[in-house]
Amino acid sequence: MANGKTILVIDDASLVRLFYRTVLEEAAFRVEEALNGLEAFEKLMTVSADLLIVDVNMPRMDGMTFLTQLRQKAGPVAAIPALIMSTESSAAAFAAARIAGANFYLAKPAERETLLEITAMLCGLRP
Repeated sequence: MANGKTILVIDDASLVRLFYRTVLEEAAFRVEEALNGLEAFEKLMTVSADLLIVDVNMPRMDGMTFLTQLRQKAGPVAAIPALIMSTESSAAAFAAARIAGANFYLAKPAERETLLEITAMLCGLRP
């Protein structure tokens, strides 16, 4: 049974996107994909997302640049919650994500249960 929530996964790694898609669709989320920040902006013109899962290191437009530019836009798209997922786990990476406008930061690899818990929370499905 669908929960009515759409997640836009923004990551250049096909295996990572496949993992997110599999886990999230099994939990009744609808999943859209983009390979980088530029493609994510294009996707957001036609897709209404409830959450963004954003990688940091991507070609063409990295995740921090994407999120910074998204937060500067007008309208509801600027307020879409964002979960940063990255192999970088330093305090500087966490701080940069916060400054860019991330709502939450998880270091890769994330456990399936942790991903689902944070996704549900950011989508307003759990307190």
